[in-house]
Amino acid sequence: VVIAEPSPDGIQILGFGHSRSDGLRRGVVVDVDKALHSVKRAVSQAELMAGLKVSTVYAGVAGEHIQSLDSRGSVVTADGNLEISEEDRTRVIDAARTVAIPFDREVLHALPQEFTVDHQSGIRDPVGMTGVRLETSVHIVTGAVTSVQNICKSVQRADIGVTDIILEPLACGRAVLRDEEKEMGVCVVDIGGGTTDLAIYLDGSVRRTSVIGVGGQNVTNDIAICLRTSWPLAEDLKHRHGAVLLHDVSKGDEVVELQGVAGRRSSVVPRVELAGIVEARMEEIFDLVRQEINRSGFSECLGAGIVLTGGGALIEGIGELAERS
Repeated sequence: VVIAEPSPDGIQILGFGHSRSDGLRRGVVVDVDKALHSVKRAVSQAELMAGLKVSTVYAGVAGEHIQSLDSRGSVVTADGNLEISEEDRTRVIDAARTVAIPFDREVLHALPQEFTVDHQSGIRDPVGMTGVRLETSVHIVTGAVTSVQNICKSVQRADIGVTDIILEPLACGRAVLRDEEKEMGVCVVDIGGGTTDLAIYLDGSVRRTSVIGVGGQNVTNDIAICLRTSWPLAEDLKHRHGAVLLHDVSKGDEVVELQGVAGRRSSVVPRVELAGIVEARMEEIFDLVRQEINRSGFSECLGAGIVLTGGGALIEGIGELAERS
């Protein structure tokens, strides 16, 4: 949870809080009560730091239920007026988002990519231009109705209103990308706990969004299984000693302490062994990311490369591994 306010330089962070995402699996709520307590813990921390009371929030959503598609719409300028108005812009976007989707899904975002005025394409904002026919192409993001409702319910049961829902990779793009990167072509990769989320930008607009159902929690599970330890201890090992790039870690004889479970004695394991577990899973994630970028058709258009964010991006050596992959 982040509490912020506008400032002359952008935004100023007033407070933040975090807690384990209990009750969620791969970005989807599987236990509302546990998710509720996770929300309360994080909100309380943020409120304490900021000295403010949170009443409403923008809630991020992700998960494998997220799907996206491209659509086009067209309208004639209102009342024969040749000057395109804000109302015309809204109408053409609404026309483009009127697509047939299953009853159990809802449109989360309709993101304009470009506009066309009387066959003149590549227009960013048509308002004020002269023309008769206005067309647009939009990127539509949809989500499962029940999954979105469960996210909202977990927040609302904490006595907090939901102002709006936003796809998490879009929120990350707003936070970490610069305008010139979006122009050149860039892919933001948000390595979260349950999922890895992608958003591809080109010419200043969102061109592709997708969600991969593998994230940092899979790394933790691998550590717990391979080292025969509990999930909380594996999570702690990942945060304090997790790394990739075996050739760097293996230069020393560093070891890490593995606390015993249920009263058993502690032991030590070579850090290189831990790094090997982490690296194997992160290589898989980056392989899936590369496949998704290739499927998008924009792999040759990413002039600004890839930007990593999310908790998984904090693992030591993750940037070098991404470049190598």
